[in-house]
Amino acid sequence: MGDGLRDRVPASAVHLCVDMQRLFLDDTPWRTPWANRVLPGIVRLCDAHADRTCFTRFIPPAVPEAARGAWVRYWTHWAALTGAQIDPALLELPSDLQRYVPPARVFDKGVYSPWFHGALQQALQTAGVDTLIVTGGETDVCVLATVLGAVDLGFRVIIVTDALCSSADSVHDAVLELYRDRFSLQIETADLDEVLDGWR
Repeated sequence: MGDGLRDRVPASAVHLCVDMQRLFLDDTPWRTPWANRVLPGIVRLCDAHADRTCFTRFIPPAVPEAARGAWVRYWTHWAALTGAQIDPALLELPSDLQRYVPPARVFDKGVYSPWFHGALQQALQTAGVDTLIVTGGETDVCVLATVLGAVDLGFRVIIVTDALCSSADSVHDAVLELYRDRFSLQIETADLDEVLDGWR
């Protein structure tokens, strides 16, 4: 459960779904155990606002050496998931979400934050977007990087509490509490039904 919406969701809002790829839903070393459990809720939000939806995808480098700095060590550890070794189909959205593209848009990234390369920010600014409704995974990694970047950029940020997933329940719960406590002036937390009801 969230603390609820402060105001109705404006027509200018965008649903930003973070990294709901087969890489995290299928049987891989990065499988997020309850990603499939939150997928139906994300589908409901896409059904209601497909034309106001953006997906991000986490794309590994071809080889560890193609990464930057400390990412080389990271990708050396996860070499089996680099572009040269992974099945490219695992980087795709599941069919339940892929069917919304288009009109939904996809933005690829090679790091946790979708703001690093600037394409997503530019697209949202050009479209006059001022509010982001965030779903996806993982709560404590890519979602966290997405949310904090969005706060820095001045977006109204709404977290859909029952449409997020993580590999660790305790950390998921702690990050949601962080949003409610330390970022309560900039981040709203609400469940899916309230968001759908407030965004018409």
